[in-house]
Amino acid sequence: MMIINKLPDLDAVASSAEEQFITLAREAIGWRGAFYVALSGGSTPKPLYRKLAKRTGSDRVEWDKVFFFWSDERCVPPDHQDSNYRMARELLLDPLEIPEEHIYRLDGELPPEQAAQAYQSLLEKLFPSRPPRFDLILLGMGEDGHTASLFPQTKAVRMTDPDQWIAANFVPALGSWRLTFTPSLINAAANISMLVTGEEKQRRLHQVLTGRYQPNVLPAQIIDPRKGTLTWFVDEAAGRLI
Repeated sequence: MMIINKLPDLDAVASSAEEQFITLAREAIGWRGAFYVALSGGSTPKPLYRKLAKRTGSDRVEWDKVFFFWSDERCVPPDHQDSNYRMARELLLDPLEIPEEHIYRLDGELPPEQAAQAYQSLLEKLFPSRPPRFDLILLGMGEDGHTASLFPQTKAVRMTDPDQWIAANFVPALGSWRLTFTPSLINAAANISMLVTGEEKQRRLHQVLTGRYQPNVLPAQIIDPRKGTLTWFVDEAAGRLI
């Protein structure tokens, strides 16, 4: 199922995504005692992380029952300024004092293939289902239509093996390696939130949602959870053409 929420601005996108996060967390914790979420990098989720970090008192999430993963990572050390882990740590995890045993980062400092295999092995140990079924995966979309680190015309977009969940993906346009969830892992999630903001993305978003299906060119089109819900949180600037 797909839901499109068109909202006035970035703050409204963050607030709406925050409400969904809290609802899903409380539901999962209520029936299973744990909530498994994969975070994203980039600038768009920053306001969301800041809002969540302020959830204290009676309106708080039971953060000691939330387990954090990452849908993609740059191949840099965890203290590097470009690290998705570092961004989330500074804005969300440290302010909430999340215990280390609830944080599962991608080891961007390792050789890419080794890091991908290590995370694959970790997920195999932690999750009984094949592929793992996250309660929520947070994603964004770039101006080129990429999501997570599934970039146009790269190997990871074409990975169809249901048993391969993490890819070391070389991105020629960037001249660098990325680590990323594969389409099979993303689409196994119970819920996927896609946050898209900014006028510069409006044409690409229109293509992704209404254009011809060509995921090798527009990787965001491949996001289609098999037994879950894909929710788009789109600001007015990005959603003007839809």
